[in-house]
Amino acid sequence: MNADIRYSIIIPVYNEEAVIDQTYRRLKQVMDSTKEPYELIFVNDGSCDRTTVIIKKFCDQDNAVKLITFSRNFGHQIAITAGMDYALGAAVVVIDADLQDPPELILEMIAKWKEGFDVVYAKRTKRKGETFFKKQTARLFYRILKASTDLDIPTDTGDFRLLDRRVCEELKRLPEKNRYVRGLVSWVGFRQTAVEYERDERLAGETKYPLKKMIKLSLDGLTSFSFKPIKMANYAGVMLILCGLLSLAGMLLLKLSTATVITGWNLVIALQLVLTGILLTMMGIIGEYIGRIYDETRDRPLYIVSECYGMKKKERKVKHVS
Repeated sequence: MNADIRYSIIIPVYNEEAVIDQTYRRLKQVMDSTKEPYELIFVNDGSCDRTTVIIKKFCDQDNAVKLITFSRNFGHQIAITAGMDYALGAAVVVIDADLQDPPELILEMIAKWKEGFDVVYAKRTKRKGETFFKKQTARLFYRILKASTDLDIPTDTGDFRLLDRRVCEELKRLPEKNRYVRGLVSWVGFRQTAVEYERDERLAGETKYPLKKMIKLSLDGLTSFSFKPIKMANYAGVMLILCGLLSLAGMLLLKLSTATVITGWNLVIALQLVLTGILLTMMGIIGEYIGRIYDETRDRPLYIVSECYGMKKKERKVKHVS
């Protein structure tokens, strides 16, 4: 840790040229008001617009601004991880560049941190500018995740949060590839609290979490912290066996007690299709876990940095616990 830097603000960016200037100005205004030294670390996740050029101008005029540029798009959670690897502050704040999360809330987080909390996460009480479908699916996911794991992962929260330096160091020790940062923060523990706020509409540009990426993030959360989907395969298998045995017993009794000829091939085919669908779904769930095991065994780096501007490039070092 650099004793000269009190706060590190990590801002993942991907094609944010429409909003990045306003993001920088609001963050700078907030952090200047603390009267303490800070750094703004922009992590460029493979942007193909003018985002990189604009941030470099910030770096040239402001020594507090630093830029990490990936060789390609590695994903939002990886960008957060890279920011933590480079952060030097005693407290590390993660915030998106779209200004849906108000930078002014950082001051409340800092106040809570100074009270002795190691993690201060922002809890949404209202989500403005989002569709009914997105709100309901997000609400459903958080409830499913909470019910599926023994971890206390707070509902209605994103990655907007403050982390004490020791929490950040523990997160850097975790080597998994399919990362769900807010879940990892809950896993490491320490003293945590929330600050509530109303989430604003995106200031400009398009969402960087369309349905496909939201599904991927949800799968990362579920498979990283819960084995219940695999257990469901066992439960489904037992249920199918019981249903099959009961059906056979019923048909046998019907045959022995009456002269009725048992027919119904259409029903048999329909049941077979349903059962086959269930089995294939269970195999898919198991395959998802196996695929993630394969990802871990390949041991590829989480990200590749093509350029650092305003700071020195360094390699990611993961401390494995023996």
